[in-house]
Amino acid sequence: MGLDDALIFTRVVECHSFTQAASSLAMQKSTVSRRIVQLEERLGVRLINRTTRRLRLTEVGQAYYERCRQIMVDFAEAEQAVMQLQQAPAGLLRISAPIEFGQWILGRVLGDFMRLYPEINAEVELASRHIDPVEEGVDIVISVGQPQDSSLIGRKLFETRRRLCASPEYLAQHGVPSRAEDLASHRAITLSRDPVRYWPILEQNVSCRRVLTCNNITFAREAALAGAGIAALPTMITDQEVREGHLVELLPDVDLPIGEVYAVYPSRRFQAMKVKAFLDFLMQSLPVAEGRLVEAVDARLLTSRLYTR
Repeated sequence: MGLDDALIFTRVVECHSFTQAASSLAMQKSTVSRRIVQLEERLGVRLINRTTRRLRLTEVGQAYYERCRQIMVDFAEAEQAVMQLQQAPAGLLRISAPIEFGQWILGRVLGDFMRLYPEINAEVELASRHIDPVEEGVDIVISVGQPQDSSLIGRKLFETRRRLCASPEYLAQHGVPSRAEDLASHRAITLSRDPVRYWPILEQNVSCRRVLTCNNITFAREAALAGAGIAALPTMITDQEVREGHLVELLPDVDLPIGEVYAVYPSRRFQAMKVKAFLDFLMQSLPVAEGRLVEAVDARLLTSRLYTR
């Protein structure tokens, strides 16, 4: 009785009309009106002020509506959760990821996932900008670092180490730093989104010459290869260049912040099957050892290693 009345009351408020509410509930308008009157009598309060032209919630009615609406949402989520137990992942999956992650990893993982679940459609945006999954309606955002918004969930995918590196030509012209303090006199290539994360000398409040700022780690690597300066870059995109001598690793004993990559998504008690299934599939597909992405692999050959099964 109470749940039925809450449903009727909620529908009247959302339809702004007894007539439309009755139609959506397949009930008589007089029945809906009578049930609302009975609900107000039972609660001992007036919930809705009625005129011939409109309905207006009382203050108590507004508070009661918000609680009733949450009950309806919880009920719908519970039904959805039960139904999803019997369903395969389906529907539109929207994902955002950094450009490099998308090119080296996400494309193949998502392709394999969609082959396994043909009812999945996908939209992917590869971008360097910050994306709020709630505001932009994205199911999963792949990002570096934990989410700052406490209403979001961050599932850690892997860690990757960074190194300071420069080209032999740059070092021949500007010298090789022998300690961290020497970096202050060198030319720095930094990333605009979070320069501290990619240039450790900034953490020590020592000024440096920022000669180039960009928002893409591959661009920063190419600039370092061309001799523009010293960059702090993930090992996974510099291993081949260091092995072949096109880049030189500098100050290997300097501790650089570990890069942590997370899958970020809205906090929901009942996660959509498509989201849960893809996150689990992604975790199983990554070549991770002890929470850290397997290193010492040519970035351009990473996908072939990922999918040799």
